[in-house]
Amino acid sequence: MTQPFRKDQHYYQSQLWCGVSLQLLEDRIEASSNVPLYALSSAIHPGGFSYTNRIVNWKVPLTYQCEDPVLDIINQCTEWGCESEATVGLLTAAKLTHASINEMEGDRFKLICCTTVGTRNAARSGMPRSTFSAYSPGTINIVILIDGQMTESAMVNAVITATEAKTAALQHLGIVEMETGQSATGTTTDAIVIAVSQAASWNAVHAYAGAATTIGCAIGEAVYETVLEAARTQHDD
Repeated sequence: MTQPFRKDQHYYQSQLWCGVSLQLLEDRIEASSNVPLYALSSAIHPGGFSYTNRIVNWKVPLTYQCEDPVLDIINQCTEWGCESEATVGLLTAAKLTHASINEMEGDRFKLICCTTVGTRNAARSGMPRSTFSAYSPGTINIVILIDGQMTESAMVNAVITATEAKTAALQHLGIVEMETGQSATGTTTDAIVIAVSQAASWNAVHAYAGAATTIGCAIGEAVYETVLEAARTQHDD
């Protein structure tokens, strides 16, 4: 677990997965792979299942006007020199320099987890609250890159496991929803990406990713630890 971008470092090369890197640029973190990844995401672009070789966590100001965030991401891809069709785009107002990265290797898989945290709009799901129809950044963004093979249902399962781990970390830190004072389960604009190599060389397909599985337990640990680190330091220089 590390926060490399707090140390004037702008490039992070995976220590476990050759060809995968994360780069801090002026207004974004780009995670890139030299092979296409099969992704499931709640990202604004493209969202759902897609193929990608680049995941961009774009920092926008708190005053960001979000009438058409999808078009904004597509236009930014052109400006950045990315192919929008192969790029997953996330938005955040959190400090990119405080992103936390964790790498793990286990039972026929390798994974990299990169999390950015801003808890200004912390919320508790399941409670009545003020709601809005427009997108508003604040956001815990979790990007999980997995070298391995997973079924689509296992990828959905991974989203559940990661979300549970995120909530556990926020409760450990005592972060609350301001309106109710109750423990926060996330923020109002959280997003997640699960991107998998689906490399046949592993000769094993993970059909589940719950907390009792080897891959699910690793996902939970990686998310928990990165949310803790990024959240604890979000107000630091």
